[in-house]
Amino acid sequence: MVLGALIDAGLSPIYLKSELKKLPLKNYALKIKKVRRHGIAATQVEIEIKKELQLNSPSDIVKIINRSRLSKSIKQLSIKIFRRILAAEQKVHAQHLDKLHLHELGSIDTIIDIVGAVIGLKKLGIQQIYSSPLHVGKGRVKYAHGRLPVPSPAASILLKGIPIYSQDVEGELVTPTGAAIISTLAHSFGALPKLKIDKIGYGAGTHDFGIPNLLRIFIGEAQLPTLDDTILQIETNIDDMDPRRYDAAIKKIMAAGALDCWITPIRMKKKRAAFALCVMARPEDKDRILDTIFTVTTSIGCRVYAVTREILSRKIFKLKTKYGTIRTKASYLGKTLKNISLEADDCQNLKQLLLLCQAQAGGRDKAGKQRMRTVGAGLKLGMELRR
Repeated sequence: MVLGALIDAGLSPIYLKSELKKLPLKNYALKIKKVRRHGIAATQVEIEIKKELQLNSPSDIVKIINRSRLSKSIKQLSIKIFRRILAAEQKVHAQHLDKLHLHELGSIDTIIDIVGAVIGLKKLGIQQIYSSPLHVGKGRVKYAHGRLPVPSPAASILLKGIPIYSQDVEGELVTPTGAAIISTLAHSFGALPKLKIDKIGYGAGTHDFGIPNLLRIFIGEAQLPTLDDTILQIETNIDDMDPRRYDAAIKKIMAAGALDCWITPIRMKKKRAAFALCVMARPEDKDRILDTIFTVTTSIGCRVYAVTREILSRKIFKLKTKYGTIRTKASYLGKTLKNISLEADDCQNLKQLLLLCQAQAGGRDKAGKQRMRTVGAGLKLGMELRR
């Protein structure tokens, strides 16, 4: 299904076949055809095997790939996927690698599936892969060791740490080979990331589960991985309020749940000097914030409109140091750390502690000087973390 989806999205079948010929494998044929699944056109790839491999141990698979004329990067990534399957099988059977029975793992179609997937991804220039949570199916499926629950023991190990689910589909939807490919290659699992779609491909499976048995892939240009959200911007112009009251008003508006609040000097009609009060708020906090604005200012009306934001994801944690605990905010673009900022109130508390030490010690006694050095080091640490 992976090969079918890649071909459906633009991978040349001629190129794929020519690259696979670089493997020292014979006695198989690649059959590619267009099919429909519940009315959706897709590409199906079948591997017809005339004579299976005679392998003595799992290491023979690695030798086959290494003896090929494929590029070094394709060899390395293909072997990495195979080693994950081998490690899972070894854990399931509690056997040394050389004593494992290969069963389906040692078949030609498994090698073609894995190596072909890597060839296709490299040819299409895919730099990053994301996956939805995986629907594994349910029930029992016949394996070499008998009927086993879905997902299979090996697939279960390969899917550790990956979000999976099972709904009303009887059968195996994620094989060990598929689990190895996606768990090795996917950058993350979740919602579709921001993407400018260029190509879409559907790879068809052979079984009819009562739903479209298709693997769909989107190929495109990744967009900036910021988070989207919508907030309210509440604005009012005020020209009849004592400017000395604004600090207290801002403080109370923030306490009412505002995300931010600020004032800007403006010039109004009739040459009036005034201030524009602007508040950012969550939609659910609108009524409480409006009530606060009308209570603590002289405003008699506000403009309220929705605005969208592109924001970095944030994590709040407490940084424990020998100088005390400092609340810290880390901001990420995707998974890349972009900024670390310290809580301003905590920094202010450190500053006040320094001033207190100075007042108590008078800058002279030994204990006082030590306290000053400690707090000073804390402030220096804060400044370093801000940078």
